[in-house]
Amino acid sequence: QWQLVESGGGVVQPGGSLKLSCVASGLTFDSYAIGWFRQAPGKEREKVSCISSSGGSTKYADSVKGRFTVTRDNAKNTVYLQMNSLKPEDTAVYYCAVPRYPCSNYEDEYDYWGRGTQVTVSS
Repeated sequence: QWQLVESGGGVVQPGGSLKLSCVASGLTFDSYAIGWFRQAPGKEREKVSCISSSGGSTKYADSVKGRFTVTRDNAKNTVYLQMNSLKPEDTAVYYCAVPRYPCSNYEDEYDYWGRGTQVTVSS
């Protein structure tokens, strides 16, 4: 069974930074892209970023581009999301997920999801 576990969330002041981790097991990790999503209370889940299986290609939502960086270490079965210059609107539960097709934009094409990690940006 594939499993994804997110960690690294917490409470940070505006302008601060956090680094999230997504550790995967039960899959050939370096064969799959990994997406990052977030969901704030009362809002729809939003795709934040995606990284290709090799790490050579990345995508970002316009709302985070220039502030967030996604990387991966395939030897550790881990994908990271470095979040800088955090804003209150970044507050959400952040999830990583495995897409059926590389970096799909459709949530229903992500077959495996972690349970999420809470990020709160507040002064």
